[in-house]
Amino acid sequence: MTIYIDNHDFHYETENLVRMFFPNEKLDIVHEKPVNPQQPFVVTSMMMENGKTFVSAEVGINGCVKKGNAEVIKEDEPFEKTAERTLAVCLYGILSSVTGVKQPWGILTGVRPIKLFRRISADKGEEYAKKYFENRLLVSHEKTELSALTEKHERKILELSKPMSYSLYISIPFCPTRCSYCSFVSQTVEKAKKLIEPYFELLCRELVFTADIAREKNLILESVYIGGGTPTTLSAEQLSVLIDVVRKNFDLSVCREFTIEAGRPDTIDEKKLYAIYNGGVDRISINPQTLNDNVLNVIGRKHNSQQILDAFALARRIGFQHINMDLIAGLPTETTDSFVSTLDKICTLDPESITVHTLALKRSSKLTLEGAGVRTEGETTAAKMLRYCEKKLTGCGYIPYYLYRQSRMEGNLENVGWSKKGKEGIYNVFVMDETHTIIGCGAGAVTKLKTPGTESLVRIFNYKYPYEYINGFEEMLKRKEQVRAFYDELS
Repeated sequence: MTIYIDNHDFHYETENLVRMFFPNEKLDIVHEKPVNPQQPFVVTSMMMENGKTFVSAEVGINGCVKKGNAEVIKEDEPFEKTAERTLAVCLYGILSSVTGVKQPWGILTGVRPIKLFRRISADKGEEYAKKYFENRLLVSHEKTELSALTEKHERKILELSKPMSYSLYISIPFCPTRCSYCSFVSQTVEKAKKLIEPYFELLCRELVFTADIAREKNLILESVYIGGGTPTTLSAEQLSVLIDVVRKNFDLSVCREFTIEAGRPDTIDEKKLYAIYNGGVDRISINPQTLNDNVLNVIGRKHNSQQILDAFALARRIGFQHINMDLIAGLPTETTDSFVSTLDKICTLDPESITVHTLALKRSSKLTLEGAGVRTEGETTAAKMLRYCEKKLTGCGYIPYYLYRQSRMEGNLENVGWSKKGKEGIYNVFVMDETHTIIGCGAGAVTKLKTPGTESLVRIFNYKYPYEYINGFEEMLKRKEQVRAFYDELS
């Protein structure tokens, strides 16, 4: 599909709005006519006439061409923002008419709708924010109410952060197998086994190096998150050493949360869980994704649902008081009934938090490479699953405490973290809101340095793959010196 941009700078918004309706199409952005009428196309324009500004949109699909236009009326926001939104609303109306699809999040294409809702609420109040979402951004009433409720719970967590606060992320980029929907840089243990030991030794060195900077700059550590990949691909001995390195080198005196993802039950055993528990980790994730054995097989998991239940029971027996469980709505071959069965079983376990993701088909995932496409019909199976989640989890005493979105999601939906009150995963909120600095260690980790009181972020990228991390380690430590320079400049 060709997108023609005429006399405006709203390229990003236009492309992403079209992508919501045609996620499986290759999109070409052009600035010169003519558009081939025999091929699918979108034209967006802005023009001045008699002192007024107008926008227009035209969509041609399968020989059917529809057009629309609107005047940009100055409102209580910068004129350019109003013009961009007016064009998006105009284009949305045509795309919705052509495809028969109404997007649950309207014209919103960003990852962080709750951050936007909070900004509007802080400026003009919650009721205004709700009306803005529904009337100006065309967000459904259901998603607007979910945004308002999530923002209310998020706000309490954000208030915990101080100007010099930060969170620590540690990457273990190895997994027992690669799931078919996965696009992360994690590698299978079978292929990368020889890299684990040298990677682990260098990771511990990076942590010590990073801790020295944090201590020197008097940074306040609020949360620690060890993710991946699957951290429990490490041995019990390695997990003990890793936790010990964190505890001995970082000031955890006011740390509110220490999480390790123990996501895959085929990597969990009693020895590893005791190593984690005895190290003082207070939150773990055991991630089923589904309790349907057929679906587990389809997505490339090498374990069954009983192993998930056994791992959960073992973690409880050892003493873990905060267990998170992840589910994915919209997995291949998963039906609404089997998803409902999974959620009902999970709720009987009574985990402290449940994160419900919507399947996102990233371009580098096995599913996408094998030809799977994002479903965009008006009421996707994933949408039905999420609707049941909201009803069921609310009834079981869970609250939505963070929410984010990704590109190429089934039904253009969302991911939501649900928890019992007081059991929210605060790292999830801090990282998604970009509240304070996140210091990342390990392959694929990104450090985001936040200037307090602003939206300014400075990013420092670690090498992406374990072999790059190992080979370029000394150069990467030089990059980390930017953390020290950043806080020197702040002070």
